[in-house]
Amino acid sequence: MRVGRRDLLFLVVVLAGVATLSASALGPVTRKPPITPPKHPEAEIQPIVTAIDASFRETWAASGFTPGSRAPDLAILRRLDLALKGAIPSLEEIRRFESLPHESRIRDRVVELLGDGRTADYLAERFARAYVGTEDGPFLRFRRRRFVAWLSEAIHSNRPYGSIVRDLIADDGLWTDHPATNFITVTYDEASQEPSPERLGARTARAFLGVRLDCAQCHDHPFQRWKQDDFRGLAAFYGATRSNFHGTRDEVNLYKPLDRKTNAPVEVQPKVPFREELLPGEGSPRARLAAWVVDPHNRDFSRATVNRVWAIVTGRPLVAPIDDLRAADANHPVLDLLADDFAAHGHDLHRLIRVITRTEAFQLASEGDDTTSEAREDAWAVFPMTRLRPEQVALSLFQESSTEALDSQAHWLFRLGRLTGVNDFVRRYGDIGEDEFDARSGTIPQRLLLMNGKVARERIEPGLMTASARIALLAPSDTAAVVTAYLAVLTRGPTPEEMTHFAGKLAGSTGQERRQRMTDLFWALINSTEFSWNH
Repeated sequence: MRVGRRDLLFLVVVLAGVATLSASALGPVTRKPPITPPKHPEAEIQPIVTAIDASFRETWAASGFTPGSRAPDLAILRRLDLALKGAIPSLEEIRRFESLPHESRIRDRVVELLGDGRTADYLAERFARAYVGTEDGPFLRFRRRRFVAWLSEAIHSNRPYGSIVRDLIADDGLWTDHPATNFITVTYDEASQEPSPERLGARTARAFLGVRLDCAQCHDHPFQRWKQDDFRGLAAFYGATRSNFHGTRDEVNLYKPLDRKTNAPVEVQPKVPFREELLPGEGSPRARLAAWVVDPHNRDFSRATVNRVWAIVTGRPLVAPIDDLRAADANHPVLDLLADDFAAHGHDLHRLIRVITRTEAFQLASEGDDTTSEAREDAWAVFPMTRLRPEQVALSLFQESSTEALDSQAHWLFRLGRLTGVNDFVRRYGDIGEDEFDARSGTIPQRLLLMNGKVARERIEPGLMTASARIALLAPSDTAAVVTAYLAVLTRGPTPEEMTHFAGKLAGSTGQERRQRMTDLFWALINSTEFSWNH
């Protein structure tokens, strides 16, 4: 039998990586990055986890809900990876996870992810949307990429969140040398040629305090206690802020908005809308505001942060809307427990994430013993199903195409291709924008993009380096090929019915035919509803 030049080239290139693939994907693990001991030991975290679990169980009992069973470990692994690094786990990471002791593998995986640069990058982008939005802003005065990189470094080193926010509000200097000042410069107004106090006041209230104070920007709020003076008083802390090519700094306060009755400028002095006793008497306006916002006794700051992190990790906030907690009457016992613990432990983001992921609510299955209802999801008696974000879909498409983790150790060509490909996919798929947790349904163009789009097609076609082709070549049996494909795409094994069907499709196939059938299997799994949802 003659071997075609294309098949011969394919065999030569792929067989060169047989040892690595067999070890990382189909057999034992090769790379085992060290797990750095966390700052807070497990024994210190367990009491707050126990208290949260007890609070949820009390709520379930009062509502007559029976909580669902615990989700399988691989389902929890998928949740963790999607929540923290924005992508499904690789085959390599699944094998490493399965090699860990059952009783500690979830805890160890969380610690490992918190030390992974991909987690810091993903979380930085999620937080940045609340801080500076998604637009590029004024080019000469704003560097979004530099801002996100700085934020990623701060999250990776587990810098206290209060310290990060303090810099966002109060830092001085040039936006390139002092990236935190991009929080200020993104609001630069061409008409006044200064940062906008109104936009900064609104962003501060929503992002850091969970309050839509800007609803009182033009007049007193008709349904809540906020007055126009409350909003203007907060905005006035930024009235002295100036920004030019020498950098951002505070000068003399000159915040003079127009009086709503006389339409004449009126000078407004800085004033916080609540907890005035926490506001320092000395310092620049922004430094005083920053100290007030992040004060450990300012419960609005802790609750807003906890609610946002819970939403990032699970896909839904404990209390909605995420930027208007007071309007939602956010007397949520779990929110208060987490907020108090967060403030008591120095605004430690890593610790907060470890606590949330250790709770029973996070580890429940997404379906219970009876029909799952919206009320059960709202009570967290089952894990709520949420549609994957555009970047999660894109990053997962790239990850499923490789048997190895696409982390900082991956070849730079893979990382470059992922960066450009993800950006292109998200642009076509449709970015969610700043409204992070808007529960919207999928669209027909999105489904078509997954079915026929260039990025999705290139990730599964039977090329030289795709996971589908490598599995088709190296899997020792049809059964092993199907199992490996399911793990690569859905992070679970096939059901008996699925195994019978797809193993039958692979039976007797070889060479190009087998690679094409494996490609078809990957295509079917990627286009399943299961792939596009977190559950």
